[in-house]
Amino acid sequence: MSDGLFDVPGAGPPGTGALDTDVAFRGPGAAAPLAVRMRPATLEEVVGQQHLLGPGSPLRRLIEGSGAASVLLYGPPGTGKTTLASLISQATGRRFEALSALSAGVKEVRAVIDIARRRLTAGEQTVLFIDEVHRFSKTQQDALLAAVENRIVLLVGATTENPSFSVVSPLLSRSLVLQLRSLTEDDIRTVLRRAIADPRGLGEQFTVTDAALDHIVRIAGGDARRALTALEASAESSLDGTVDVDLVEASVDKAAVRYDRAGDQHYDVISAFIKSIRGSDVDAALHYLARMLSAGEDPRFIARRLMIHASEDVGMADPTALQTATAAAQVVQLVGLPEGRLALAQATIHLATAPKSGAVVSAIGAAMADVSAGKAGAVPPHLRDGHYAGAAQLGNAQGYRYPHDDPGGVLAQQYPPDELVGVDYYHPTDHGHERAVGPRVDKLRRIVRGE
Repeated sequence: MSDGLFDVPGAGPPGTGALDTDVAFRGPGAAAPLAVRMRPATLEEVVGQQHLLGPGSPLRRLIEGSGAASVLLYGPPGTGKTTLASLISQATGRRFEALSALSAGVKEVRAVIDIARRRLTAGEQTVLFIDEVHRFSKTQQDALLAAVENRIVLLVGATTENPSFSVVSPLLSRSLVLQLRSLTEDDIRTVLRRAIADPRGLGEQFTVTDAALDHIVRIAGGDARRALTALEASAESSLDGTVDVDLVEASVDKAAVRYDRAGDQHYDVISAFIKSIRGSDVDAALHYLARMLSAGEDPRFIARRLMIHASEDVGMADPTALQTATAAAQVVQLVGLPEGRLALAQATIHLATAPKSGAVVSAIGAAMADVSAGKAGAVPPHLRDGHYAGAAQLGNAQGYRYPHDDPGGVLAQQYPPDELVGVDYYHPTDHGHERAVGPRVDKLRRIVRGE
């Protein structure tokens, strides 16, 4: 999704800066949304993300014009990804190009790279900002590789999804992944008070009660843009220049409708959708599904979230949930809407009513943490590949015991590296199918470990 900076009139083709600089950098007009008008213009105005902005940090060096590494800014909506990209774009001696993964193709990417290559010969570096980079196809991402590797462009990508799962490995390895955090309540309160007082914002033309301010902070959920949207909608509804709790409550729904159809707040609804399924509230889940479909949400996006949720929150408590979610995604792809909504509804009902388990997430998370901590020792010799000349002389594949030779199909043998022998990652719950899996896992571990 876009943070709003680049959704302005005046966007130009590659080579013109991709933006009307009067609008984007010299200040948006009074008609621009409050969240756009209040976008920080300097590093000092940035609220939050101090864990990424310390002295000498890669992100600070980029913003100050001395950094040279491409970055992927990963974090929830409204945490400042596009703001930081805007600040990087203003670094001395750099030209700025912006593309959105929603509308740009390989042709546009290559056009920007060609322009950047010509600029480089004149001593000018180009910053290429790609919003929603996770939506780029593999082909589109591959088109960037050589330019990023040779620093023809300095890539700044923004994404709300984990780059490890949505960005191709070669591009990922050539970029710094910087994770932004949701803003704290104090951060949101600072943003709101600045907007109330600043001439770019409300210019002290409205009185906002403390109770109203606290309510906006609560409903913002760490999202500065959502907070500013609620404040703006409330102020627009005020007849006497006062914003109180009742006015905020009456205006928030109006704000959601106003921005949802532009796609700016659709992550709020998908979040509520997933959390309703996780909480086993089938009726609330169906409500949010209907709301997304009515608003024109891409059904493939919904299907992807259902497939993720099937493993993330149901997992082995009901292994058929992933099959249902995957089948629904195939129906959406092959049949489309409106009939595809039935498959999405079926998958939603299945997942909402299924027993829940987070054991899959915990298991892979613990295993990944050990690997990140350096616990990735040598593969035991008897498990190594022996299908090449000289393998036996190296001791590879010697002494391997074939489980099917055992009547029970399971036998004692070391499988993990030495330093991980006896480590348990998967801890089944007693929910659904895992109630039967748990005792079997314990039995298998005892046999394999020779206990």
